[in-house]
Amino acid sequence: MKTTAILFMLTIICTTVFGQTDKSKRPSPPDSVKVTTSDGVTIDVNYSRPSLKGRQIGVDIVKVGEIWRTGANEATTVAFDKDVLIEGKKLPKGKYSLYTIPGEQETIVIFNKTWNQWGTKYDQAQDALRVNVRNSTSTTAQEQFKIDVDKSGKIALIWGDHLLPVQVKAAL
Repeated sequence: MKTTAILFMLTIICTTVFGQTDKSKRPSPPDSVKVTTSDGVTIDVNYSRPSLKGRQIGVDIVKVGEIWRTGANEATTVAFDKDVLIEGKKLPKGKYSLYTIPGEQETIVIFNKTWNQWGTKYDQAQDALRVNVRNSTSTTAQEQFKIDVDKSGKIALIWGDHLLPVQVKAAL
């Protein structure tokens, strides 16, 4: 009888622990996009998609002047298979975590060397590159945060009516 009770309890514990590893069931589910640009750079982005849920960007979340992990859960990662130019500034090929500091007119986009971590563990000393990108607006409101990449090398960060276009080109 004791053996059956112990096995039953172990089964419950294992089901609970391993059942929660399904990341697609999170309130901010994972997503990814992988594109090879027209100039031959493969861009691979992995991130989680928080929802607005009635919150206002710049007021309740993603506050102006404060570091944002640019997604949810684990750090958003961006990998490049070749050396690239981000908004004209050189970044070596590799995998980076992505952070942003929103501003009124421009946003600072940060590529950080430490990528295998929870998104809130930002260390400025590990920044590989910072670029300023002019803020833009989207024609359609996006309830869930989204990252798009197109063949021209434009990475678009889209949430609410906010759109942040980041240009990537192969470094020659």
